[in-house]
Amino acid sequence: MNNSEVYVGLDIGTTSIKVLVCESVKGQLKVIGVGVERSAGLNRGVIVDIDKTAQAISAAVAQAEEKSNVEIQSVVVGLPANYLQMQRVHGMITIATRGQSREIVNQDVIDVAREALTQSIPPEREIIDLIPTEFTVDGFSGIKDPRGMVGVRLEMKATLYTGPKTIIHNTKKAVQQAGYDIKDFVITPIATDFNLLNDGEQDFGTVVIDLGGGQTTTSIIHDHQLKYTYVDPEGGKYITKDISTVMNTSLKNAEQLKLNHGYAMASLADEDVQVDVDVVGQNDPVQYSEQYLSEIIEARVRQIFDRIQDKLKAIHAPELPGGVVLIGGVAALPGVKELAEQYFTGNIKVNVPEQMGIRHPRYAVSLALGMYENQLSDIDRLIKQTVQRIDTIKSPHEEKRQTVNQPRQQCTDKSVKLERSRRRNATTSNRRVNAKKKKQQT
Repeated sequence: MNNSEVYVGLDIGTTSIKVLVCESVKGQLKVIGVGVERSAGLNRGVIVDIDKTAQAISAAVAQAEEKSNVEIQSVVVGLPANYLQMQRVHGMITIATRGQSREIVNQDVIDVAREALTQSIPPEREIIDLIPTEFTVDGFSGIKDPRGMVGVRLEMKATLYTGPKTIIHNTKKAVQQAGYDIKDFVITPIATDFNLLNDGEQDFGTVVIDLGGGQTTTSIIHDHQLKYTYVDPEGGKYITKDISTVMNTSLKNAEQLKLNHGYAMASLADEDVQVDVDVVGQNDPVQYSEQYLSEIIEARVRQIFDRIQDKLKAIHAPELPGGVVLIGGVAALPGVKELAEQYFTGNIKVNVPEQMGIRHPRYAVSLALGMYENQLSDIDRLIKQTVQRIDTIKSPHEEKRQTVNQPRQQCTDKSVKLERSRRRNATTSNRRVNAKKKKQQT
């Protein structure tokens, strides 16, 4: 299988790591492998323990490799919107040769992107992406691809996205330590909003709420541009903690109660249906009604929706024709749509991927990452390459040192492959041991 036609989306969430192997067939994406592993080393969407996260990534990717029968070497990594900053930028270059206009080529697009990137960025922040809004050739604006046109002056308007170096570095380090290359870094709301929404929703405006495990991310897309993001520090993990605290049961039991019997809106639950709860310090289970359980869940979800509603009001967000789209694991709770209708206007819907094996809102992000990479235009790829290289422009002396040290770089590549193989073998061995134990127990 041609690896250039395979895109691997890696969603590093607080509660679980999702990996989707997507094969591009005539421009259409088909999911051929899925890997899900319990997260480790994350807090509220941010990596705080690189080693633990690397191990979890390796295990999730190994599952996806086994199911897809594809050896994964590079992944498209989603970055959280925590402390994301957006800045409008402008670049302009003269492309005339001896006062004569000429045809615009790839290098001109690269040069005008570099001009747009000459911004003063604080030392604690790093450029993540640069997304063009439009090109202008000799005063003619609204151009999406200027290549092949003839002109004297080329301009580009774009949105520059920057994030904390700590988040970017830790994510990069964890993926590389797991033994994989990073094909692309994609800001999660950009991937989801540009690929899960139809053309009309992107144009007229839509709110996307990603109800994740460790945090909830709200984003607004309008006029085909990401306009706003807000990260609430609570998510499904906090619902589980509430159940555990109120019912005096373990977090594991609380999670199962939430998934098997919980409703986001208590009025939809059945008061007559009783569930057995293993209470700490008691030998016999204690019975609670599904409605009581759902009241605990609803209280936390309402707190999250309350804060999102306040944030949207604070920025004077209008009633967007696209309404609200809910994604993320918490969006699978029955009644979450009905509860959201009490807080937000317009059409409310839960986005569930249609492909077999991933029909759950929690796979929306990892699928969107693969879709995003598959649908990048040539212009997008040129500008992404420029962003990736902007920090690696070296002086002639540095280039010379790099050439001298080339054999060492080859050794590093070999060690990465050995580490990847070691982790894969360790994961396979652990599976065999666990399967043997289960067999002995039965």
